[in-house]
Amino acid sequence: MKQERITVETTVEANLDKVWNHWTQPEHIMNWNFASDDWHCPAAENDPVTGGRFRSTMASKDGAMSFDFEGVYDDVVFGKRIAYSMPDGRQVTVEFEDLGNRVKVTESFDPEQTNPVEMQQAGWQAIMDNFKKYVEKN
Repeated sequence: MKQERITVETTVEANLDKVWNHWTQPEHIMNWNFASDDWHCPAAENDPVTGGRFRSTMASKDGAMSFDFEGVYDDVVFGKRIAYSMPDGRQVTVEFEDLGNRVKVTESFDPEQTNPVEMQQAGWQAIMDNFKKYVEKN
């Protein structure tokens, strides 16, 4: 049975160009793409076009664990929408809503079957919160 998608969101106090740039450029992704302070993103590659690929290495700072988060873009509409598929077939959609000098970012994803839904939602929301914090400070 397919589980319902999980949604996380935030509203960033910045203009759309800055939000899009910080979401899609590897030098920015490495500064926010982790769920807690004891993790980091030491490497990121991104080709944000339909058919393009991305990969971010997420690792614990103590070196005990790491994994690559990767996928292929199914649909990219500049400043509006990003949809991608992960290697296991799960799909993710990110919507950007321009509110003037703020942008609402909403991310919906198919849950994986290993961890509880609540844990997945909390982890992805923590990453989204890191994104907001990073964009607003940089």
